[in-house]
Amino acid sequence: MEANENIIQLANKQLANWNVLYTKLHNYHWYVKGSDFFTLHEKFEEFYTEAAGYIDEIAERILTIKGKPLATLKEYLEASTIPEATGSENAKQMVSSLAGDFRTLISETSELIEAAEDTADVPTADMFIGIRTSLEQHTWMLTAYLG
Repeated sequence: MEANENIIQLANKQLANWNVLYTKLHNYHWYVKGSDFFTLHEKFEEFYTEAAGYIDEIAERILTIKGKPLATLKEYLEASTIPEATGSENAKQMVSSLAGDFRTLISETSELIEAAEDTADVPTADMFIGIRTSLEQHTWMLTAYLG
């Protein structure tokens, strides 16, 4: 596989993950209950707003490097390594699930960064370093919330 094709494939997996996560975050935002409702309702909205920006940024980067971004729900679900929400999670399970999803994204983003650096695709590496940095902070905060 050509180096650029590998980067496009890895970026499309990220695009798929962020689209599944975007929907999952809306689910959690709408259905969170309990004593931490106000805190988590607001935090989940913050996360899905951030996700929306990444979705557009990643798709445009794929187009910039002459790739074709995935663009259907079917494609996202087939390519994603992030599971959908079940609809039965309680607040603590929601936070735990997101922390796990963010860890998955960090790991897969690191693979993409390495591939981009290996081919001197500095803009792609730089973009995903920024995303990974944000995910690392979110994971720390979610893990702290869980105790």
